[in-house]
Amino acid sequence: MKMALKSTISFTFLSIVMLALANGSNAGKIAVYWGQNGNEGTLAEACATGNYEYVIIAFLPTFGNGQTPMINLAGHCDPYSNECIGLTSDIKSCQAKGIKVLLSIGGGAGSYSIASTQDASGVATYLWNNFLGGKSSSRPLGPAVLDGIDFDIEGGSNQHWGDLARYLKGYNKKVYITAAPQCPFPDAWIGNALTTGLFDYVWVQFYNNPPCQYNPSEISNFEDAWKQWISGIPASKIFLGLPASPTAAGSGFIPATDLTSTVLPAIKGSAKYGGVMLWSRYDDVQSGYSSSIKSHV
Repeated sequence: MKMALKSTISFTFLSIVMLALANGSNAGKIAVYWGQNGNEGTLAEACATGNYEYVIIAFLPTFGNGQTPMINLAGHCDPYSNECIGLTSDIKSCQAKGIKVLLSIGGGAGSYSIASTQDASGVATYLWNNFLGGKSSSRPLGPAVLDGIDFDIEGGSNQHWGDLARYLKGYNKKVYITAAPQCPFPDAWIGNALTTGLFDYVWVQFYNNPPCQYNPSEISNFEDAWKQWISGIPASKIFLGLPASPTAAGSGFIPATDLTSTVLPAIKGSAKYGGVMLWSRYDDVQSGYSSSIKSHV
């Protein structure tokens, strides 16, 4: 009897350990921005690497306040001649691999703002009909249905982004709503919207912001900023946003060895830790960064 009990306990303990190891190995995912450099390869090629669980198409930089919405995918395709509808097959090939594909609205250079609650409703309707589950005769990326919308709001106005998220979730609660705020907390542009609880994932830009990004000689500033983000907003997962190469941003690149030995161990204990976001696919192609960190994330 004692032997049987002991073996049951050992087996149960072993199961718990194995489960913890499995959970640990699956805990982090990698998101990457694709679309702002024609030399980064195709969307399908990015997904075929197996390095990313989320691919964010960048950007829709023109929308809101009465403007005709327009995507900009740099050298990949010309939206004015409807070339970008060819992306539908790539999007579908990514999704067939279980990869979520989102459209990022905004960006560092664009003409966008939401003028009112009514404007937010109109933009949400446009996004739903042209990129998500709705219907339109002029879908810029063709008939493929994207998995969600990413808010990379870095200018314009800090008003009504929460309204836009609410209207999008109103169409379908399963639509992923994500955001890419700067690491100073709260974010100047989208900080208010992030308190709504409507955002699934938040990939915080811990770069181009020396006061809160990682500094090897002073890690506490970074750790304090991370704690603010995981405790300060009701998102299900927070990701560490990083440049994928030293030239991808003005500052904030973390060598893979530092990331895996020092930075990730400091933040992975959080239940809200989601993984790593990389800017951008082009830079990752040059550096091979995602391949070198994949097994540690």
